[in-house]
Amino acid sequence: MVQIRMYVTPWCPYCTEARRLLKALGQEWKEINIVREGLSRRDLAKLTGGHTVPQIVIGDQPVGGFTDLFALQQSGKLLAMLTDQAT
Repeated sequence: MVQIRMYVTPWCPYCTEARRLLKALGQEWKEINIVREGLSRRDLAKLTGGHTVPQIVIGDQPVGGFTDLFALQQSGKLLAMLTDQAT
């Protein structure tokens, strides 16, 4: 299975939506709470290219936030991406 990392904060509603979408697709992910880990938004940008939460990384490819994840799912590209990464 492809590795998915999601950088989150405890109060983020878009993080909740990203969790719901990934769960509905039967995916598992590693969640990194940036508050608990002491990561700044600048640190997050260095790791993922984005400074808002959630930031989602599939394999080694930064996807962006929930809106980006949802757009990939709607276009059919997310499933292909998950399948390609898994092989």
